[in-house]
Amino acid sequence: MTAALRSRYQSSAVETASPQRLLVMLYDRLALDLVRAEAALAAGDRIEASSQLMHAQDIVLELHSTLNPEVWEGAGALSSLYTWLYSEMVLANVKGDARRVADCRTVVEPLRDAWAEAAATLASSAG
Repeated sequence: MTAALRSRYQSSAVETASPQRLLVMLYDRLALDLVRAEAALAAGDRIEASSQLMHAQDIVLELHSTLNPEVWEGAGALSSLYTWLYSEMVLANVKGDARRVADCRTVVEPLRDAWAEAAATLASSAG
C-alpha cells in the first residue's frame, strides 16, 4: 500500500511540475543514480551499479534530447558535456570504474545546484 501511494504521489508531482522543476527533478535523480552506482561499485555489486548507471545514461539522453540550440546559445556546450557524461558512464559501467562515476558526479552536482537555483529564482520572480 505504501509503495502504491508513493508511486501515485511521485506521478502526480511529475505531472504537475513546471518545466524548470522537471529539469531539476531529472538532475536530482541523475545525481542520486551516480551516488548509488558509486556505492554499489564500492560494495562490489556490479549488477546494481550497472542498473544505476544505465538509468543515469537514460536521463542524460533525455536531457540531451531537450536541448535546442536555436533557442539557447549555450546548448552546444551543454550537448558536448552530455556526450562526455554519457561516454564516461558507459566506460564506468563496462570497466566497473568508480573513479569515472565520481568524475561524473563532480560535473553533475554543481549543474544540478545551478539549475535548482535558476528554477527557484524564476519561480520567485513569477510569483
